Amino acid sequence: MLKLYEPIDRLKAVAPDVWIVDGPAVTFYGMPFPTRMTVIRLATGKLWLHSPVAPAASLVEEVTSLGSVTHLVSPNWIHYCHIPAWKTLFPGAKCWASPGVRERAASKGVPLRFDADLGPEAPSEWATELRQRIMTGSAIHREVVFFHLATKTLILTDLIENFEPERLPWWVRPLARMGGVVDPHGGMPRDMRTTFRGHHAELRRHIDELLSWGPERVILAHGRWFESDGSHELARAFLWLKT
Repeated sequence: MLKLYEPIDRLKAVAPDVWIVDGPAVTFYGMPFPTRMTVIRLATGKLWLHSPVAPAASLVEEVTSLGSVTHLVSPNWIHYCHIPAWKTLFPGAKCWASPGVRERAASKGVPLRFDADLGPEAPSEWATELRQRIMTGSAIHREVVFFHLATKTLILTDLIENFEPERLPWWVRPLARMGGVVDPHGGMPRDMRTTFRGHHAELRRHIDELLSWGPERVILAHGRWFESDGSHELARAFLWLKT
């Protein structure tokens, strides 16, 4: 059984106005994955929810104690499935679409209407507080990454995965090792790397820009995130681009 990052469905402080929420496991490609949401309180007091996890009642109460749920962000074409539930609870919240997510949701029969698209630059709603970029170069995977300026926190989703082997079911551990996503040497899954074939220079430019921002910590959606030495961990995870 997958060992989750207890307590689940609780806000955990990362830095001023930045929290994570570790959620229940999901099954993808037949394997269990831990889930993680990032919550940022903007200067206006409005809340920005990245890759929302399932909205347990106790979690919703805790989140709303921070401010008004205003932005529901799908950072890539896979991380969207709990947005409809949050939208039902907060109909005034704005749903933001990453590249390809509309088509993915429609193909899975998920009733979700997005209000706006995420682009390579942050929209006016959070441009003074968050940077964002679309990581291009993959044949299928285009992820939007974010950087919280005040706390130097980089927010990734699937570009790096870092599973602690002792938390995984025994039968998943060899698969994670083969995928190159085992702590403390987690990185981009090898199957995802193949989708960037022929475009390593483009991806390298993206990573160099993220490194130029000087991240002190890196939040991941799956596995142990990097609470310190963020720039070092980011550079290490993409050393393969230089080989």
